[in-house]
Amino acid sequence: MKSYLVGGAVRDRLLGREVRERDYVVVGATPQEMIAAGYRQVGKAFPIFLHPDSNEEYALARRGRDEVGQFGSEVTLEQDLMRRDLTINALAEDESGAIIDCCGGQQDLQARVLRHISADFVEDPLRILRVARFAARYADFGFRVAKETMQLMSEMVAEGAVDDLVPERLWQELEKALAEPLPAPFFDVLRRCGALKKLLPELDILWGVPQPERWHPEVDTGDHTMMVLACAAKRSHEPEVRFAALVHDLGKGVTPPEKWPSHHGHEESGVRLIEQLCERLKAPKRFCELACLAARYHTKLHHIEELRDSTALKMLEGLDAFRRPERLAQFILVCESDFRGRAGFFDRPYRQAGRLLTLFGRAASVDCGEIAANESDPEKIKEAVYRSRLAAMKQQDRVPYPASWPNILNPAK
Repeated sequence: MKSYLVGGAVRDRLLGREVRERDYVVVGATPQEMIAAGYRQVGKAFPIFLHPDSNEEYALARRGRDEVGQFGSEVTLEQDLMRRDLTINALAEDESGAIIDCCGGQQDLQARVLRHISADFVEDPLRILRVARFAARYADFGFRVAKETMQLMSEMVAEGAVDDLVPERLWQELEKALAEPLPAPFFDVLRRCGALKKLLPELDILWGVPQPERWHPEVDTGDHTMMVLACAAKRSHEPEVRFAALVHDLGKGVTPPEKWPSHHGHEESGVRLIEQLCERLKAPKRFCELACLAARYHTKLHHIEELRDSTALKMLEGLDAFRRPERLAQFILVCESDFRGRAGFFDRPYRQAGRLLTLFGRAASVDCGEIAANESDPEKIKEAVYRSRLAAMKQQDRVPYPASWPNILNPAK
């Protein structure tokens, strides 16, 4: 009975990345022997065991992709490594620190290549999403998908491999991709192999849709979307913010070509598409809510200097900013990313955020409790609060509300 450190821990250590979790493969053992050695079994269909001291996961070596009936004390380490998806994930390390590499993983690590191990790759269409996610995770290391792997994934997509993916699994991979340091390459890989058109057609259609060059020097809506996502990823680790940045302009994909490059009304068109997309993928409610708000109001914030105070107040109320200032912060991050996600705009100041925060701070300073206590008719309280907030927003002698996240998260009561 021998155990080996495998997969991501070995890969990341060789890349010089922080190793956050370790997985082990055990060769030459049965479930009964593992339990007798003090390990605690947690897997049912396929036995996974927790180490009695470290609580780290140890799995019995297995052959093939299927989890049932493929493990046994006779399965070798090489058989276990060969069933994996990419060569860089098929590395093992023994107790002495020696690397076992039967698939050329070390060479591909050095060459910065994501390459499938064998034709068995086609057995699991989720591997296409996994390759795309690795492209995002290791983009800053310069990794690229091998030509033959991209060709294989394109063939899988053409043959319908991704057509019946379970929505929940697709959403899980999408959310993981959005959490990567540079999520944009995930969508680039899916687009290049044709999977994006089938999985996220609302997003895929944006490429080739022009925008006014005066406001969008990059012109192409798909390119703009990836730039916005990159900006959002730089400014926020929250997947909800990144998702909202990704889908904020979906409405432009349904603008009739004869109206290009104008996209009047794309905000509400985008809201409908986002709701349909989130329902199809069974996305959590918090993702859908922020994304719809960003789609509906982002152009209003961009033009806030031209808005009436009453319009700005209605936007704040629509954002539920007074009860949920943290969501207002998220919304501003999405809009700031949209503003900067254009050619030549990446480091420009977004003064509109300061203006909105100034108005919000003034309106939030209104004492709603006092208004409620002094209003004899409960049905008039809401209108009285609105009038008081609007009056506060119109005051010009106040010091501008500081444009900083601590203040927006703890507004005046």
